Amino acid sequence: MACFNPRKSFSNFDVDKLVRLAEIYAEDFDIGDLTVLPNELKSFVNRARRTPEFLGCTELGKVAEIMVKTNMNTSYQRVYRLIELTLILPVATASVERIFSAMSIIKTDLRSKMGDEWLNDLMICYNEKEIFRKICNEKIKKRFEEMKKRRMLLPKKLMIASSDE
Repeated sequence: MACFNPRKSFSNFDVDKLVRLAEIYAEDFDIGDLTVLPNELKSFVNRARRTPEFLGCTELGKVAEIMVKTNMNTSYQRVYRLIELTLILPVATASVERIFSAMSIIKTDLRSKMGDEWLNDLMICYNEKEIFRKICNEKIKKRFEEMKKRRMLLPKKLMIASSDE
């Protein structure tokens, strides 16, 4: 990914490493794409080095913006696709790590026989806790009671014993 760094007119640019990165994304780059990609990468960097909009550019996200503004995203479709994937990779990786971390908190040894559907529901609640905190408890109780007939309704006020008794 560092090979796409636009600092100092793409001084870290390395075609072979970028092609290897594209090979990881087999669903996005077929054999034909991988064959054409090295020449397209070289052509793109040569053109970017001569394009005034890229001068002083220090971020890959800005490179993608400039490509769209100058319509280079259509001329260099494979390069643009590789840039998009490179920009998404850190976000996708962090999200997945966050989910696995949450799963280790939810599915403990005591809950080892939990079904997939229940685990999924708990994962959503855990990962979207900011949204769930905004929901009033009374609304939750009412929704629960309306789901099916109950032998009795939930108590209107829960009695909480104080610690000084």
